[in-house]
Amino acid sequence: MALTFYWYPKCGTCRKAKKWLDDHHLSYKEVHIVENPPSREELQGFYKTSGLELKKFFNTSGQKYRELGIKDKIKSASDDELLDVLATDGMLLKRPLLTDGVKVTVGFKEEEYEKMWL
Repeated sequence: MALTFYWYPKCGTCRKAKKWLDDHHLSYKEVHIVENPPSREELQGFYKTSGLELKKFFNTSGQKYRELGIKDKIKSASDDELLDVLATDGMLLKRPLLTDGVKVTVGFKEEEYEKMWL
């Protein structure tokens, strides 16, 4: 299945991940995570597929995350509430997010990409 690469072009980590994908000749569909953020349903699918904790999907270093006080909300909110919050703004999502519909990676670590995508 084709890869979908959710990214923010101004993000240095996203640019490194894109370069890695290009260097390894992997084809992918680019999706601007702010202009076309994943829907709540897509996020729920990524969450279930990834096996990661939902809090791993949050961009904890982002301005929006701090402005909305999500650090405190994460501790007591349900998964449904957190998915609702994540779906409101692409800037809340940790990026890049890469998926083939079966597997999902959040953020960019070269070793993880090598294991998952090569």
